[in-house]
Amino acid sequence: MLLRPLLLALLLPLVASAAEPLRTETNVPLEIAFAAARPSTDPFNDITLDVTFTDPTGAERKVPAFWDGGNRWKVRYASPLPGQHRWRTICSDSADTGLHGITGLAEITPYLGDNPLFRHGPIAIAPDRRHFQHADGTPFFWLGDTWWMGLSHRLHWPGEFQRLTADRTAKGFNIVQIVAGLYPDMPAFDPRGANEAGFPWEKDYTSIRPAYFDAADVRIRHLIDSGITPCIVGAWGYFLPWMGVEKMNAHWRNLIARYSAWPVVWCAAGEANLPYYLAKNFPYDDREQVHGWTAVLRYIRATDPFRRPLTIHPTGIGRLSARHATDDPALLDFDLLQTPHAQREGIGPVIRTIRESYADTPVMPVINGEAAYEMLGDKLPVQWTRAAFWLCLIDGAAGHTYGANGIWQLNRPGDPHGPSPTAGSPPTGYGTITWEEAMRLPGSTQVSLGRRFIESLPWTKLISMPGTATWDTPAPGDPLIAPQACGIGENLRLIYILDPRAIRITGLTPGVPYRLTHFDPITGERASAPSLTPDSKGDLQIDPPVHGHDWVILLEK
Repeated sequence: MLLRPLLLALLLPLVASAAEPLRTETNVPLEIAFAAARPSTDPFNDITLDVTFTDPTGAERKVPAFWDGGNRWKVRYASPLPGQHRWRTICSDSADTGLHGITGLAEITPYLGDNPLFRHGPIAIAPDRRHFQHADGTPFFWLGDTWWMGLSHRLHWPGEFQRLTADRTAKGFNIVQIVAGLYPDMPAFDPRGANEAGFPWEKDYTSIRPAYFDAADVRIRHLIDSGITPCIVGAWGYFLPWMGVEKMNAHWRNLIARYSAWPVVWCAAGEANLPYYLAKNFPYDDREQVHGWTAVLRYIRATDPFRRPLTIHPTGIGRLSARHATDDPALLDFDLLQTPHAQREGIGPVIRTIRESYADTPVMPVINGEAAYEMLGDKLPVQWTRAAFWLCLIDGAAGHTYGANGIWQLNRPGDPHGPSPTAGSPPTGYGTITWEEAMRLPGSTQVSLGRRFIESLPWTKLISMPGTATWDTPAPGDPLIAPQACGIGENLRLIYILDPRAIRITGLTPGVPYRLTHFDPITGERASAPSLTPDSKGDLQIDPPVHGHDWVILLEK
């Protein structure tokens, strides 16, 4: 097996006490279980348990514990530092001898496996604030997939979930966007949103249901075991008015306690500024929800002891950026976008939104988290899904998130997700293609081929260079989208061309030959061409390949 599973402490039941030595490897979480000695009628709401860990340097980290049903509590901890780590529990009920004042030691040794999330550490923001990297500085190219409802029973565990994971791992995906039980495109407590253990909350939102999250754990852990970082979306935006900020903070404390020691990324909410589908005047930009989600973002930032990268997902109304889904963009570690699910008419907003975000302050990595789902409505062609990938990367994104209709909502054979709650939604909703058919759509392969090609270049040094590639002979009123270019000064140019027409490249070194490589974004084939020498102005004219679709060229001095 390529990647080692998490420490046995996470795969087998573990009950630790102060007398038992705890051992794990660097970056691999350990789990410590506690049993309350005093009865409580409402432990989730009445008891708070934290565990303070002191690492070998003397630095302290206060880690929230989570209620696991009955009198059971657990805490999870990980560190990149080998050596002895001391811990001590702090309970709001200081008289509970099963939860308060317990101490112990954990011994952490260097990780010896090959899972990049443990060998190099969880992903973080690179010093240039433009890219992601692992904790040890290894660059990380974000290639995400969208499984919004992947923790529900609509994707069966273990066989189906593992099959989809294996397909995405083989194709080079390393992120999965997945919602923590409070889903889009359905009312609260809709049966489609349950998992094998039911719903994540009691129906009156009085308490979480630990059994739901125990079932979710095995799926999230399987992604991590496979080298995939879960991007955990706390809830869809319209749940906030139903639950209130206090309950949503409690939801997030539970998520942080369960998963922050694991190598994850946080997304506070999906479509945070979109009200529920049946709201009066829907759709609109709901600023009241934005105010509430800003408070939740602050809570996540203050509560997460491991400081995992944090963002929020906007709706496709107004400015299509996470910056617009919060009152305080400084709370974000990276900008997550949603651009139109459209064909040629959606290309302009993709380019504009990426460029605006890249130029905005504070500087942060940019990821398009939702763009042109392949086969949305059972008809959106892969051409536009592929184009969104290339346009985002060329114009400054730190990676890209793919989406396939049928997977995000997990249509099953004979059992599609069905209509959206939106008034006037057709009975087939967004389409009936099944998740297995969607898994085999060509777009997932094509974006993975694109990732491999870009990673073969000094990709973290590429800078968007708008205007340096144009049509060779544009016609008046030509509606075609201009070629998009990025590069490294005069030394390297990477250009994506949406239409098979000749282009002109400017700003090269006059009289110096350049090596030309054609890359086919559909097949992944590379073809070397004779070297070309720019004219006295530093210009080159290049004809399209004969295949007749979008094309990519690489020029190297």
